[in-house]
Amino acid sequence: MSPQGEYLTKCRAIVDAVERQAATIDATAAVFAETILAGRMVHVFGSGHSRIMVEEMWPRYGSFPGFNPIVELSLSFHNLVVGANGQRQAMFLENVSGLAERILRNFDVLPRDSALIVSSSGCNVTPTEMAEGFQQRGVKVAAIVSRAHCEASASRCHDDKKLTDYADFVLDTGAPVGDAMVRIDGLETPVAPGSTVGGCLIVNCIKAQVAELLTAAGCPPRVLTAGAIVGQVRATELFESAYDEHAHRLARLYAHVGQPRDDVRNDA
Repeated sequence: MSPQGEYLTKCRAIVDAVERQAATIDATAAVFAETILAGRMVHVFGSGHSRIMVEEMWPRYGSFPGFNPIVELSLSFHNLVVGANGQRQAMFLENVSGLAERILRNFDVLPRDSALIVSSSGCNVTPTEMAEGFQQRGVKVAAIVSRAHCEASASRCHDDKKLTDYADFVLDTGAPVGDAMVRIDGLETPVAPGSTVGGCLIVNCIKAQVAELLTAAGCPPRVLTAGAIVGQVRATELFESAYDEHAHRLARLYAHVGQPRDDVRNDA
């Protein structure tokens, strides 16, 4: 089998792995839909290359407001590779304890919110502490990991906890240990990772399920849609209204930042 044939075969196995998690995807989507219907937001976080799944959720064509994408450039600004803002610094910061709490300090998080944390290894400090911080605030957390890689890897947290220890729902990308899926004769190490494929499949399965639940509840989402489908006028209307809705939802996350919890209104 050619390398590309092997990769596509492994990706088909990833599709099957995601399909076997339908019940967990349904349960996750139900929690996210409840958050959005309450006027709140689903917080989505990923560092490193896991930011891809954050941006896959929102904003892009076929997506809709209700999700708060949390992407720290210091953890995910990859294109310079070395030098200032390079990968060495990003990978270092990803394992600095306390950074997650500084990120969460920016938002007025309430128990009606929910969260999706993405980390292929599930072992780095910042994603793990993000999940812990959300749970401490009464928020239900879904995690996307490569279960095989997570189980084979050592936690970088001081207490040996992993992202999965702070997740109400755990979803598996189906990627193997080490992520890369193709072996080449004469090459020492494998190439072509699979976690992004599995992660994007999971994210879009969740997204589709949430859209169905919101529509069934009488609140169909404003979906970013190409003019080639609905015409440019309608596409523009959808874009503007979706971004406006996002702004209004986001404003609620800032309205009571820094105030004692007892001072926060129940309808915040």
